[in-house]
Amino acid sequence: MMTRLAPVSESAKTAPKTPVPAAAVPGETPRLLVIDGHSMAFRAFYALPPENFSTEAGQHTNAVHGFTSMLLTMIRQQKPTHVVVAFDLDTPTFRSLEYTEYKGGRNKTPEEFYGQIDLIIKVMAAMNIPTISVDGFEADDIIATLSVQGESAGWDVLVVSGDRDAFQLITDKVLVLYPKKGISDIPPMDAAAVEAKYLVPPNRYSDLAALVGETADNLPGVPGVGPKTAAKWINLYGGLEGVLANLDAIGGKVGESLRAHVDDVRRNRRLNHLLRDMELPVALEDTVLRSPDREAVEELFDALQFNTLRKRLFDLFGEEESADDGEGHEVPAHRMVTDAATLNAWLDAGTNVAGAPAPTAVDVLSERVGLLPEATAVALVRADSAAVVELGTADEALDGELSRWLTSDAPKVVHEYKEALKALAPRGLSLAGVVDDTSISGYLIQPDRRSYDLPALSQVHLKVTFAAAGQESAGQLDLGLEAGAKFADAVQHGYVALLLSEHFAPMLAERGAATLLAELELPLAAVLAGMELTGIDISRERLETLMADLTATMDASQAAAFAAIGHEVNLGSPKQLQQVLFEELELPKTKKIKTGYTTDAASLKALLEKTGHEFLAQLMAHREASKLRQMVETLKKSVADDGRIHTTYAQNVAATGRLSSNNPNLQNIPIRSEEGRRVRDMFVVTEGYECLLAADYSQIEMRIMAHLSGDAGLIQAYAEGEDLHRYVGSHVFGVPPEEVTPAMRSKVKAMSYGLAYGLTSFGLSKQLEISVDEARTLVKDYFDRFGGVRDYLRGVVEQARIDGYTSTIEGRRRYLPDLSSTDRQLRELAERVALNSPIQGSAADIIKHAMLGVAAELQKQGLKSRMLLQVHDELVLEVWPGERDAVEALVVAQMGAAADLKVPLEVQVGVGSSWNDAGH
Repeated sequence: MMTRLAPVSESAKTAPKTPVPAAAVPGETPRLLVIDGHSMAFRAFYALPPENFSTEAGQHTNAVHGFTSMLLTMIRQQKPTHVVVAFDLDTPTFRSLEYTEYKGGRNKTPEEFYGQIDLIIKVMAAMNIPTISVDGFEADDIIATLSVQGESAGWDVLVVSGDRDAFQLITDKVLVLYPKKGISDIPPMDAAAVEAKYLVPPNRYSDLAALVGETADNLPGVPGVGPKTAAKWINLYGGLEGVLANLDAIGGKVGESLRAHVDDVRRNRRLNHLLRDMELPVALEDTVLRSPDREAVEELFDALQFNTLRKRLFDLFGEEESADDGEGHEVPAHRMVTDAATLNAWLDAGTNVAGAPAPTAVDVLSERVGLLPEATAVALVRADSAAVVELGTADEALDGELSRWLTSDAPKVVHEYKEALKALAPRGLSLAGVVDDTSISGYLIQPDRRSYDLPALSQVHLKVTFAAAGQESAGQLDLGLEAGAKFADAVQHGYVALLLSEHFAPMLAERGAATLLAELELPLAAVLAGMELTGIDISRERLETLMADLTATMDASQAAAFAAIGHEVNLGSPKQLQQVLFEELELPKTKKIKTGYTTDAASLKALLEKTGHEFLAQLMAHREASKLRQMVETLKKSVADDGRIHTTYAQNVAATGRLSSNNPNLQNIPIRSEEGRRVRDMFVVTEGYECLLAADYSQIEMRIMAHLSGDAGLIQAYAEGEDLHRYVGSHVFGVPPEEVTPAMRSKVKAMSYGLAYGLTSFGLSKQLEISVDEARTLVKDYFDRFGGVRDYLRGVVEQARIDGYTSTIEGRRRYLPDLSSTDRQLRELAERVALNSPIQGSAADIIKHAMLGVAAELQKQGLKSRMLLQVHDELVLEVWPGERDAVEALVVAQMGAAADLKVPLEVQVGVGSSWNDAGH
């Protein structure tokens, strides 16, 4: 029996999808939705708070999110058959050339808005919705031309705009959707609605605006003439020309005012009248509503972190099931293997034409035992057949043959190799010969995606959809499904992994990532699996003591905060804090936000430094203790049945290549604060072991900078074992090294790291609390002394602009299309990423090589000591009695040899009974 997946055909990618309206049916009236891009983007920007919408790179996205949400609502409600968006350009228009004050009264565009129009245009491109801009003209003129074209073709036209000039376009076939509040209340304006509100028909609205003026466009009207007076004249004399032809008949002060401002009225009319006969680069038929480019949407929405909108979009454009055209992917039927002979026969049949073993996908079914997974069955999948072994019922011979094959060199493809290893381990099984983990190879190809789960990768790369009936991969919960359904599900997973692996192979080669996969990431997955299974011991006594102390600190700081203002207040309520800080205490205002003035941590810290108010001091102390207590509570919930914490490492989350830690996250534990040290003090050596050993790199990122830049001064400093920051301070400030003060050293340290991450002179001034001029001088002096760094930082961005990506020392690439963006903010964000990715990524690769070297050497020397944690640039090991010297020597040697740089890699080592004690 064959199971057919649901492929997305090429025709399905371009044909309109449900719920495209009935108007799309041949013979029925098409409906064109025309959107004023800038107008609605600004509406969206002010409707959603910028501080709630931003990417990890710091790009605000509230306007993009609101605009896209509004568009999806419009498509769902209005059911257009055709959609197009018009945008203004920053270049002068014929209106501004005639009247230099045109739109001159508008407020400065908020900094948070920059870059968002560019992103909206990218979203439209991914949705296959055309956008139009024409140099020298406004979006209003494009909209007017499209409206006339649509009406002439017999279509219904809906214009979405917050500009009242659009009212002049309204006819029996053209309606304007005009937002009244934000982007959710957008009622239609027809001729009757315009006449009821403005007392003139739509075709006379521009006459009215010429007399009354338009504040938004900085077009002054006739003094003393309001809408009612203007409407009376227009209706009496048959329009503006009639009014101007009867100037002498209009008496009183308003008549005098009109006669004195005739030239202004004529100018207003010329400028507010929309052009309707432009030559446009997009024809009406090109605006047909099509299904989005799913791959482009997935990649872009990953970067924008639009998870909810992603679901709304794909729900709206629901993928139609394509007809069974014989070209779909067929999942092979599976057989249940119950004896060793049957398994061997199936394995022996798996050879290709040349007689070499064909790649076999391995999918491990598992169930949770406490917090850890345990394998229940293994599905082996080839392109034409599949075999499933139930581990609980396998006899000794079958179990042995399966184990032999799993640990052989036979090529295997897995999705989530590390999780498979962890699930197999409790059964005494392992897995070797893995040539691809598609969750990792997918990441190496596109390191900025949000998700690398199997259905998402299948949809994006293969255009194949499938709905899993049961478990998705090793380590997932047992959903209580029938065994047959779970086995079929596992076979489907394996089959899709095979297809993806074949699809990824040339892409990995083209990106130079095949070696990274084979020699770094796959071997590392096996090391990480062992570390996660081992976990680290934690002292429950110290944990409970710290919990109690933090609770006491919270209570004390809360009481002191109440005493400072003389009454109680909810310290977690921004609204109540705003009232206390800015109304009751009348402290200096922080940054203005939609709900008042911000009470975020950075702003309150600055306010505390400025005012020193006791309430603020206690509020900050309460927040810090509360935050730390939440962290400790998370750690407590993460303690497994064995009394240890087993964090999970992800190789495919950080785009730079760094490992991330979750469930729980051990990378966010504060290092320098006393409370953070108490948290680390909870992690202790296991009974029977001698101590914990912590080893980390000294200034690894600056050493990488010295290597990549080739700067002679930095290389010399490291070669001679100098204190780098004191050495740099000596050269920058022109004093002997012994006269470099702590303040000088602190400044150059901040600058050295900051420059590697694109820190500007303004940013440096804020960080060091010095003037911009002083910061600019510091940077200049630094670059004068260390020209190699300056040249490298300039060159890396320019090279990335040429190549389209940056590379680490190992060749790990990060693609940066925004380096060529015409939007300044997007381009500058990409430039900062281009600066830091090679350095951060190289540091990530180096620590990974170090982990492989340490693990291999521990095994080679037959030592019982074991590696437990990797946090940032630090490794934590547990040392067996009598092995301390050997372990310290091998760790220093392997970490030092993890990369061949122009400067030595210095490793610092500490030991102790707890993670904190082992720190240095």
